[in-house]
Amino acid sequence: MQTFRQAPKKQERHQASAPQLVAERQSAMALLSRATTAELNDGLNKAQCDVTCEDLRKPDVGLVMARGRISGTGQPFNVGEVTVSRAAVRLPSGTTGFSYLIGRSPERARLAAIADAYWQIEDKRVAVETHLLKPVRLRIMAEQQKKREQAAATQVDFFTMVRGDD
Repeated sequence: MQTFRQAPKKQERHQASAPQLVAERQSAMALLSRATTAELNDGLNKAQCDVTCEDLRKPDVGLVMARGRISGTGQPFNVGEVTVSRAAVRLPSGTTGFSYLIGRSPERARLAAIADAYWQIEDKRVAVETHLLKPVRLRIMAEQQKKREQAAATQVDFFTMVRGDD
């Protein structure tokens, strides 16, 4: 006798596990940190996300100590300071968003925090992915491909010529 498992409810089907959701958010935040101000503005507008929100931490610029390791496995040491911009916002719905970006760009940090907050809302996630994260991902991939092509153009093939039986 065969038994069939019931299909999961619609809500259960689309819900990701907590660790998977954390990993997806980290990936989204990594892309948001590399997005330009124009890409953030354009993507939020196309996703129909309202950028009015409460600033929990006003966008500001500061320094962070960068650490390094020799060969990636040695003892950690201080490499130097890096300028970062950070922001934290709360949407009218109560969702909070955060961002930390390398460089001096408080407005970009605020927009990235807003995008992070909207990404956390299930109803807006697909729109943010489609209109904001996908174009950023494609731009980054195109830049990487261009670098690979430039490097390949400078590659030199060395070969050894064999001279008979010496």
